[in-house]
Amino acid sequence: MKIHHINGYIQSIYLVEYPEKIMLLDGCCRADVPLLEHYIQTELQRSMQDLKVIIVTHMHPDHAGAASTLRDKYGCQILSALKPRQWYRGIGGRIMHLTDIALSFWVAGRLGRARKNLWYSPFLIPDIVPNDEMRVPGFEEWKVLETPGHTDRDLSMLHCPSGRLYVADLIVKVKKRFVPPFPVFHPNQYKRSIQRVIDADVNSIMLAHGGEVALGEVDFAFLMEVAPVVPKTPWRAVKLKIKRMLRAS
Repeated sequence: MKIHHINGYIQSIYLVEYPEKIMLLDGCCRADVPLLEHYIQTELQRSMQDLKVIIVTHMHPDHAGAASTLRDKYGCQILSALKPRQWYRGIGGRIMHLTDIALSFWVAGRLGRARKNLWYSPFLIPDIVPNDEMRVPGFEEWKVLETPGHTDRDLSMLHCPSGRLYVADLIVKVKKRFVPPFPVFHPNQYKRSIQRVIDADVNSIMLAHGGEVALGEVDFAFLMEVAPVVPKTPWRAVKLKIKRMLRAS
């Protein structure tokens, strides 16, 4: 088993290669589809039909954006949480979907990336709906862990033999510090998810934003200290900014 780390449009891509099959650890951006096709076909000298499973850890543009396109083109299966309601449900959800795509464009601009098409469906029906600690069908070395907090449906992926854990956006690296992501919709669940990572005692952690790293006790203590106690969302940020402006006027 090899894990290939590729620099995607605005996030790290982790491609898990076995002799007879390939798994993608997250659904990437829509703009990453040509990059993935080139890497698999040219760098790995493999067929795109070897891509069997795509994990979608949550529905943000850099984690779900390429998944449906790849499934439509190559017939791979998508593994993702299926909650009673879609993440981008209703009018508010559609506005949030557009906002998240706009934020992805902003990040791309900060990284000096050319503007590309990031549109993807706000709705996803997965082929495989995992239970907590379920082994991935066809990739039984990998265990699914439910680690919500960033959203209500975040998943992490543990490679049991090596103790390497992909946590998506559960932890991000900013200026050499490991911090919570923005947003955090469910702060209590977020702290429990961080504690779960601590208890798992893994050897390394693969971040969607920060590469593969090893966190020590000091890093986890800081994470728990700065973890939000109330939701940190775009809507709350806008409301707080308006309140400050009104107070200052």
